[in-house]
Amino acid sequence: MLYLKIATPPRWLQQVQEHLEEILIDHAHCEKKAAGTAMNLLFAYVENRELCQAMTEIVREELEHFHQVLALLDRRGIRFRRLSPSRYGRRLNDLVSKQEPARAIDRLLVAGLIEARSCERFDLLRRHVPDRELAEFYNRLFESEARHAATYVRLAHQFGTASRVAQRLQELSEMEAAIIQEGEAAARMHS
Repeated sequence: MLYLKIATPPRWLQQVQEHLEEILIDHAHCEKKAAGTAMNLLFAYVENRELCQAMTEIVREELEHFHQVLALLDRRGIRFRRLSPSRYGRRLNDLVSKQEPARAIDRLLVAGLIEARSCERFDLLRRHVPDRELAEFYNRLFESEARHAATYVRLAHQFGTASRVAQRLQELSEMEAAIIQEGEAAARMHS
């Protein structure tokens, strides 16, 4: 699904079942970070008009999702608070090349993989949580995450050949799969 090499292991749904409140709080943090990633790309590649347009749209959508998750937390009486983040995003970003244009390709592909994993997790949530409000909520978010993942990968092609982007996507997807397979003890959207 969307460039992912492995499906989410069953242990993650167990974490969701046992620690739903933490997953929801972490989801809010993830939306905020996703907006920040798009904003950073906007600043880094300001000369690329198409990228800038796409990033402003993603920033707007991610901040809208952030507010929607905050409203969901409020309705459930869950206090939004700081959580230790999962290592997932940091580990993927550590793989990003230091030299341009490979850096631009990697940054966009890593963002695309994170969005793809979020999309896959939202699909699991919409299909497996017994809570109808949550299932409907994640159903609504599912499509935009898929669109964001595709946008990042499409934009990576502006910085390198199709074969180079495909090769790097393959490499990063395999590393992302290893990170997901390893997992984390803390219940997080990307644990």
